[in-house]
Amino acid sequence: MEQKDLEQPYNNEPSAETGKAPVKTAKSETWEWIKALVIAGVLVIIIRWFLFSPFIVDGDSMRPNFFTGERLIVNKIIYDIRQPKRGEVIVFHAPEGKDYIKRVIALPGETVKVDGDKVYINGKEIDQQFIQAAIDQAIKDGHPYNTLANFPETKVPDNEIFAMGDNRPNSKDSRDKRVGFVPYDKIVGRAEVIFWPLNKISFIHF
Repeated sequence: MEQKDLEQPYNNEPSAETGKAPVKTAKSETWEWIKALVIAGVLVIIIRWFLFSPFIVDGDSMRPNFFTGERLIVNKIIYDIRQPKRGEVIVFHAPEGKDYIKRVIALPGETVKVDGDKVYINGKEIDQQFIQAAIDQAIKDGHPYNTLANFPETKVPDNEIFAMGDNRPNSKDSRDKRVGFVPYDKIVGRAEVIFWPLNKISFIHF
């Protein structure tokens, strides 16, 4: 007696009886959409909370490089891999409960001193190209750029950094005792990209 082939036609192959490929039911298609949306939602949460986060600049402390209302992407994982470097722009939790955006100036174990427009690390003046144009313009106008009080030579504690705003005459930063040195565990991450307004989309250079 001849055996019958018990295999069913492959899903994408036309049925021998109808000549048409089986059609997905509305229920199965809906389930596929639900799974896709759930996966997308999980990825957004992972990226948003663990890898990258948006940040809105609020205030003038980082002029002339960053302005109120600009939106940035902050890399939240980079300092889990390595320590901050001088010149990087960071976002951190300030003592007053707000998030600040400042620039890393001095690292753990270094001595830092601010004397007018000059900043000294371990006794040597550092280059400040990121605000040099502002300093030159202030000198041309007949006054120093940094009009706040000087900061005496002080050693940066372990696992902390000294941060300053680019707008030296108008920035509450590590020079202020109410802010002080920034512990590593208070740093949210490094500012990577300006994504708003559209005409200023760019990577942040250090």
